[in-house]
Amino acid sequence: MAWHGPASASGAPPVGDRGRGALFRSAGVRFALVYAGVFGVSAFVLAVALWYSTLGLLQHQVQNAIHSDSQTLLEQEALGGLPLLETDIHNRLTNESEPDGIYLLLSATGQILIGNLDHWPAGLTQDNVWYELPVTRQGVASVALLQVQALPGGMRLLVGRDVRARLELRNVLRAGLIWALSLMMALGILGALFIRSVFRRTIRNISATTGAIARGDISRRVPVSGVGDEFDELAMSINEMLDRIARLMDGVRHVSNAIAHDLRTPVTRARSRLEDAALHASTKEEMQAAIDRATQDLDGIVSVFEALLRISEIEAGSRRAAFAPINLAPVLLDLDELYRAVAEDKQIVLHTEITEPLPVLADRDLIQQAVVNLLDNALKFSESLTVINFSARITGNVVQITVADRGPGIAETDKVRATQRFFRAESARNTAGSGLGLALVVAVAQLHNGTLYLQDNHPGLRAIISIPVYKEDRQSKEQERTA
Repeated sequence: MAWHGPASASGAPPVGDRGRGALFRSAGVRFALVYAGVFGVSAFVLAVALWYSTLGLLQHQVQNAIHSDSQTLLEQEALGGLPLLETDIHNRLTNESEPDGIYLLLSATGQILIGNLDHWPAGLTQDNVWYELPVTRQGVASVALLQVQALPGGMRLLVGRDVRARLELRNVLRAGLIWALSLMMALGILGALFIRSVFRRTIRNISATTGAIARGDISRRVPVSGVGDEFDELAMSINEMLDRIARLMDGVRHVSNAIAHDLRTPVTRARSRLEDAALHASTKEEMQAAIDRATQDLDGIVSVFEALLRISEIEAGSRRAAFAPINLAPVLLDLDELYRAVAEDKQIVLHTEITEPLPVLADRDLIQQAVVNLLDNALKFSESLTVINFSARITGNVVQITVADRGPGIAETDKVRATQRFFRAESARNTAGSGLGLALVVAVAQLHNGTLYLQDNHPGLRAIISIPVYKEDRQSKEQERTA
């Protein structure tokens, strides 16, 4: 069997490889490298553009000057022949305004007729072509940009400029750009390290917060620097999510406690009645009566669970499939007719004002159930010879359904919790109910993109459901018209 060297039992890579892999798996490192790369490439492109634009401009200016001189000298030769050309070249050589000018006139036999070069530069083989060559001008070595022009009779004219100063400028510019690039790269690396540290610090804060929450500390939140940047927006979004989770957990805890508290009494009562009937019932009728009473208690428990399931189903949005454009006025008028008789039995006046039409996009049954809960509460807490106002109208872009009673109302400190499941104010402790009515109304209103407002009626409570008005578009109207 061949031996391939030591290996770990898990087959993991060596520690050094793991360290390098973990380094490049870090989002902060990758982000910093991308930043440094983009910064470096941008600096390099800027330097190259500056280099070529500066030197290109100088080169273009020198070439234009040489070309202009060549054309002027050719014109002088055409007008006055060789004597005028030599005179013009002599004037240019003695003119101190152009110290970098290079001129050389060569005869057909190769003899220098006039000029400021010691000899004809080697390598000048073609006419009207740009050359940058080393030259010796008046015993001083230099570099020149040159161009040769052919003259009649085999003569040749060399015109150029000494570009040694331009080369020195190019060297200075090169050195400056190298230093600038070095400084830019250093700043890019420092900026990348700074960004990496900021990135890691923010991620570390988020990781520490989520880790603490995973260990059970729900009160921890991600620190916000207050700068208002994207990291603060992320931190505030996470904190808002954690606050909502905490509220939901408190709600679940409250619901669990409320279920245990509210259902313990009817379950215990049903059990006691059945035990008492089993021990003391002497006739079939007594046993049946005990069973009926226990069944009623258990039916109340079932109704509570059904209400909870209905609220959960509404909050999950699964009832939107039943939405349809409806006129809410007939639905509310039917409820008015139903509850008017109940109110008369309790010697309560139900005053109704419902305008038509009330177009909404809604689930008819859910809206009806929500209004029924409000009317039930109003009748439950109203005394005889009082008035309940039941109205519905369009206000702005919403349909407002209002139920106002003259009962004890809800204390200001309890209004925030009034729509929580199983919440019952002190004034409602002795009345029948499970504390789920307003929770269902809120769920229905939110499902319809509406709201529930609880206001003082002085005395009593005014409950208002607001639902957006449904506005049919022109296309649907045309379809209905053609149908």
